[in-house]
Amino acid sequence: MKLKITIAGPKVHAVGYRVFLLKQAMNTALPGLSAYNCEERGQEKVIALVQGDEARINAFLKAVENNKPELAEVSEVTSEPYDGDVGRTSEVAMLCLFVQWEKVVLLLLDMRDELKTVRKNTDMIPQISEDIKAVRKNTDTIPQMSKDLKAVRETTDAVRKTTDATLDEIKA
Repeated sequence: MKLKITIAGPKVHAVGYRVFLLKQAMNTALPGLSAYNCEERGQEKVIALVQGDEARINAFLKAVENNKPELAEVSEVTSEPYDGDVGRTSEVAMLCLFVQWEKVVLLLLDMRDELKTVRKNTDMIPQISEDIKAVRKNTDTIPQMSKDLKAVRETTDAVRKTTDATLDEIKA
């Protein structure tokens, strides 16, 4: 028995639907599965072509109708008899594996580039450390400067106290 299952909705592409279908096919020991994405009149669709005995296909169809990938938004699942070629489930498994590895490789390349940027930024740490040491050397003189400033204040205060008496003496 062969069946064409169409899964349509606003978000059925790039959500892991083919991997989801593969898992369902493997769970029901379905020997034949082909799955691909398409778009019709602005609506995303995933087409699953399945082949196997009636009990396995019915179990697969029930699983697809009642479940979906977490990020998918499905508006309808339809099915109809199909009499064309259907690939082997193992071929879809290999395709899904290669597609996922491609995503992993791209992610790893991005991570490598970001790591290079982080390394460039951390190369500045020795210079920053030297700058901090220079600031600390300059701040070591602050306690002495504080003592000197206190002495200047005390002298200024003493002069202010005697200023009025000195002015009175000069006027006299």
